[in-house]
Amino acid sequence: MNEDAAKPVGSRGALITSAVPGQPLPETRFGTAIFVLLSVVLVFSTVAFGAVDTGSTAILSLVFAVVVILWAADAWITGGIRFNGSLLQIPIAALLLIGLVQLLPLNGRGEITGILHTAPVSSLSLDPYATRFFIVQLVYGLIFFAALLAFTNRSRLRKLVVAIIIFGSVMAFFGILQRLADPSAIYGIRPTPQSIPFGPFVNQHHFAAFMEMTGGLTMGLLFGRSVARDKRIFLVLAMIVMGTAVVLTSSRGGMLSFSAMVVFAVMAGARTGSKGRAHSENDSGSSLRHRVGLAAAVSGIGFLILGTVLLVGGDRSLVRGLGFSSGDDFTSGRSHFWRVGWNIFLDNPIIGAGLDAFGVAYSRYDTAIGLYRVERAHNDYLQILTDAGILGFLCVAAFIFLLFRKSLNVVGTAHDRFRRGAAI
Repeated sequence: MNEDAAKPVGSRGALITSAVPGQPLPETRFGTAIFVLLSVVLVFSTVAFGAVDTGSTAILSLVFAVVVILWAADAWITGGIRFNGSLLQIPIAALLLIGLVQLLPLNGRGEITGILHTAPVSSLSLDPYATRFFIVQLVYGLIFFAALLAFTNRSRLRKLVVAIIIFGSVMAFFGILQRLADPSAIYGIRPTPQSIPFGPFVNQHHFAAFMEMTGGLTMGLLFGRSVARDKRIFLVLAMIVMGTAVVLTSSRGGMLSFSAMVVFAVMAGARTGSKGRAHSENDSGSSLRHRVGLAAAVSGIGFLILGTVLLVGGDRSLVRGLGFSSGDDFTSGRSHFWRVGWNIFLDNPIIGAGLDAFGVAYSRYDTAIGLYRVERAHNDYLQILTDAGILGFLCVAAFIFLLFRKSLNVVGTAHDRFRRGAAI
């Protein structure tokens, strides 16, 4: 086996071994089993209603316990711990530490009068139960991320990316069919009386976010020219199905993000394409033809998506997604949520009101009639400011910065076209 192929993607010499320092650890069946389990988690956590209920969480707990055990067994067999030293793991661990600090009894409000002789909540988090549960989810995420970095080599990366694109296409097609059928419950078994579902997700906007992730890989491979020309038609079809599903969710944020991803993927693809032709005789003419071809491809795919949406009767979803729906408040009430969220942040600027504690905090700061329980700020950046303050926001900003720095480095230097497209 090629020694370089045995190293995890993005490895920085981070395979720790007590047997032969500096040498990659041999592949084991335990490592293969861990990779298979992580791949199954990607599918299961989506199909099982987005892994938002207690049952799916319990199953994930068992799966990650098995992953840790297999990881220890792999270390026992190879004589070293397989670990990737990516700095991207540090912001996640730091956010986990913030959550643990929020559970400490440092509120300092003292005793209260009445039936209760102690404050019902003495922790920094206004909702310690929700914060504890969120910490558990962060632990899952950190284990998943660290294991995937450690046990994914180049051959496994190809399999994983292809599997995600196929799975995303299948789920997009299923979501479209379910929306057209307009069932009373997800899979016909789970009703959602207080939300608008799409596909397996209870919330249609969450499905749009899922399509952004799977569609992003599709765009990277397509516009980065990472696959053979005769196979690109399958990526085009996948993009059309996923784009149609995003429009049908009526998610304005989803449509905006999907469009932004297309622009970014095209720009990155044009950059890598021009680099690949740097030594050709007709570089300027070839580069111009490539860019014109990209523009024509994007326009064609866009028209096909819009045509498919109109064909299946998604004109109302399109109109709402473009922001032309009727109503006095085009933000659908979010402007009020944001004002309340900003006030929560101003009162808890350093470490926040508690991870996932927005629902409880909102009820205290709400200046409206208070008929609704709002559990999310409907803005990811404001959400992290209210939940974890400036410290948590720095963790997210650091993750984004490190992700872009590493990815752009791979896009600019990787010789493997497939890896370069996946990085895009």
